[in-house]
Amino acid sequence: MTQNDTQQKNPAQRGLQTYAGGCLCGAVRYEATVDLARVTRCNCTICMKYGYGGGTGMKPDAFRLLKGQEAIKKYGRDGSPNTRSFCKNCGVVCFGDGDVPELGGKFVSIYVNTLDDVDPSLLTFGYWDGRHDNWAAGLRSTPWPFQPTVS
Repeated sequence: MTQNDTQQKNPAQRGLQTYAGGCLCGAVRYEATVDLARVTRCNCTICMKYGYGGGTGMKPDAFRLLKGQEAIKKYGRDGSPNTRSFCKNCGVVCFGDGDVPELGGKFVSIYVNTLDDVDPSLLTFGYWDGRHDNWAAGLRSTPWPFQPTVS
């Protein structure tokens, strides 16, 4: 495969596109209109525990749940407006939603690993420091240093 072949298949170079995705068992299916040039990873405890492969956010009207409302379970921390939605059958976390004013308000965030026909290894990630609620620092091109919590 030549570099040119890779560039043609890199979804980050396509701009705003509609992608389909869902869980492993197929009970949950969705469509999202996003630009995969803006994918991120976060180091908050929820993302780290979920093995967060990265995602991209959008305004709620750019996300459409096609199937599986009855199969979705949500997890969120007490007091947080943000949740993660996963399939109660296979356990795959497909998307999250919430409201973070520092990031533009209400959002839906899809996990790029759940997209059909998208190779996440072709994407370039930005990194958030969610572990320290350091949203104002913005994205950076390398992961934030891990600082263990002292018990």
